[in-house]
Amino acid sequence: MTARFWTACLLLLAPLGCGDSQPPSLPGYVERPSGRVPMGMEVGGEAATPVDTIKFTFAVIPKGTTHEFWKSVHAGAENAAKELGDVKILWKGPLLENDRDGQISVVQDFVTKKVDGIILAPLDKQALVDAVKDAQAANIPVLIFDSALQDESLIVSYVATDNFKGGQLAAKRLSESLDGKGNVIVLRYNAGSESTEQREEGFLDELKARHPQIKVISSNEYAGTTPESSLDKATQVLTKHKDEVTGIFAVCEPNAAGVLKALEETGLVGKVKFVAFDPNKELIQGMADRNVNGIVLQDPVTMGYESVKRMAAHLRGEKVEKRIGTGEYVATPDNMTTPEMDKLLKPQQFE
Repeated sequence: MTARFWTACLLLLAPLGCGDSQPPSLPGYVERPSGRVPMGMEVGGEAATPVDTIKFTFAVIPKGTTHEFWKSVHAGAENAAKELGDVKILWKGPLLENDRDGQISVVQDFVTKKVDGIILAPLDKQALVDAVKDAQAANIPVLIFDSALQDESLIVSYVATDNFKGGQLAAKRLSESLDGKGNVIVLRYNAGSESTEQREEGFLDELKARHPQIKVISSNEYAGTTPESSLDKATQVLTKHKDEVTGIFAVCEPNAAGVLKALEETGLVGKVKFVAFDPNKELIQGMADRNVNGIVLQDPVTMGYESVKRMAAHLRGEKVEKRIGTGEYVATPDNMTTPEMDKLLKPQQFE
């Protein structure tokens, strides 16, 4: 062997030899602290569906992306994708829950990208109809969740809480807390939001039909889509009716968060009976302190899970029901620590 031959061998072996140097990356693989992983297999520290097994890509479009409810829907959607094994979730929505144009743009973007299916919670039951028609024209099926679309002939299915029934349950709980008599306020959410409109109407219908000694003293005020706007509106309404109000209902989590703060700032917390819709940490603590008398609960994890499962079933040629309910429940200070209620009060969230 010549000296030139041995020098060439040493040069070839050098990159593999010493210290902290790593073996060269291979096509289709990425380096992670845990070792070499096939590309597409690691998302957020967990193994995801391998790229070469993905059959369907679904766009899941919530009304917003900041509230805890949507994080739980996201968790349910990812649970279903993981179970199915060949589905990829693209999660995107507007930051604020009053940005109709923003949500329409998100839908249009996914239509352009030719995803296999769109799973949508419409901010406005009418404003999103044309965007859904665009998806239909592109042969992209649309499944609606959480809040209905005006024209259900355009969709695969509607997966949601029975929001009218949820409003009825809120009225029953508020009536129980008031011993069947008093003066109450219902704060509305945002015009065009079908889910919260159903809660508002269910609440009012239940009181009118079965609780004649309860008077609704304000039902036409819109609190808006954030805790801050809800705090402002609730403070105005509570101050106006301070000498007569005995109960209040807030129809969703951001509104309820603002109402609880307004009750504290006006000195009415614990004096005015309060029922909320959807939980967060402050509302749960408020219920433990008996300043919140009830929280109507949905099952957002199941909502996300069923939406993805049903869209996948549709694309595989299976029959899918037009309406799929996900349940309505009421937590109270007395039942909140039961396993069923604890799970719904603190649902899984996507991190």
